[in-house]
Amino acid sequence: MNLKSLAIALGMSKTTVSRALNGYPEVNCRTRERVLAAAKEVGYEANPMARSLAVGRSNVAGIIYPMLPTDLGDSMFLGVVAGMSEALEASKMNLIIAPVSPQNEQPSYEQMVRGKRVDGLLVGRTLVRDERIAYLSRTGFPFVTHGRTDSDTPYAWFDYDNEAGIRLAVERLLGLGHQRIALISAPLELNFARQRKDGFVGAMAAAGLGIDPRYLIDNTLDRRTGYQAMQQLLASSPRPSAVIVDNHLSGVGAVRALLDAGIDIGKDMSVIVWGSVEDTLIGSNVTTIDQPEPRLAGAKMIEMLLALLRGTPPAQLQVLWQPILLPGVTVGVCAHRV
Repeated sequence: MNLKSLAIALGMSKTTVSRALNGYPEVNCRTRERVLAAAKEVGYEANPMARSLAVGRSNVAGIIYPMLPTDLGDSMFLGVVAGMSEALEASKMNLIIAPVSPQNEQPSYEQMVRGKRVDGLLVGRTLVRDERIAYLSRTGFPFVTHGRTDSDTPYAWFDYDNEAGIRLAVERLLGLGHQRIALISAPLELNFARQRKDGFVGAMAAAGLGIDPRYLIDNTLDRRTGYQAMQQLLASSPRPSAVIVDNHLSGVGAVRALLDAGIDIGKDMSVIVWGSVEDTLIGSNVTTIDQPEPRLAGAKMIEMLLALLRGTPPAQLQVLWQPILLPGVTVGVCAHRV
């Protein structure tokens, strides 16, 4: 049975039936329930292409992503994408990921918006000053960011409390007598890295401790750079007694460097990593600043995007989840208290 036949059987116009099936608010509840019941009884399913044309939507959400070589092996990234895909499937929508080169990222956003190829976008790896978000805000195109940015225009975002998470790590280490604490950071133009560094500096200052500039190393976002950063810290004198790594990709390399150097982790040097770092190169049971299940985060962002498409104001769609500290074997009492 097609839409026309269903409308005739109900004694309604095709427009009313279509709007009832698609959840338009101007259709009253009794009419909608009657239409949905009749559609279910006869096994009616809308033609996806016809439905898209009728409501002016593609039923597709998109991610434009300047992928790094490590992304396809990143379980957290893949978990977030899986959560997004599952949530979209439940709403009879699809997800497309458009890999682009970094220099073509902004033009790709403009092309996607002008062509109306997707109903909304998910924006990842937000920058402190992010032209992508400024552009999407100016055009009024629906989007949800995974992370925040410096912007005066309200927009929908999902994020973790980066400063609070780092404070948890610093306070744990301070409580065990550590004072020479180092921070290995992602590139500081990334907003999460900037916030996590701010949290680190603030927590150390609150404890009345200065920070040796040699203990602040940034621009690490993979195993290789994390490994090199830890080697740099091991070569410093005095060495830090504890290290916080602000991202799990660098964390694997940093822990591997300690193992290769014969460091007894948790005794000779303590390490806390933001995010899960279970890996065959280093094993597991690393002390971590943990984020909730990535699939749940992906599903939450889709829930927010669908709310945007239904007309919820962006300022009402700002979600901050709290990280927790999961104990492992890589943290212990400072062996050389200052």
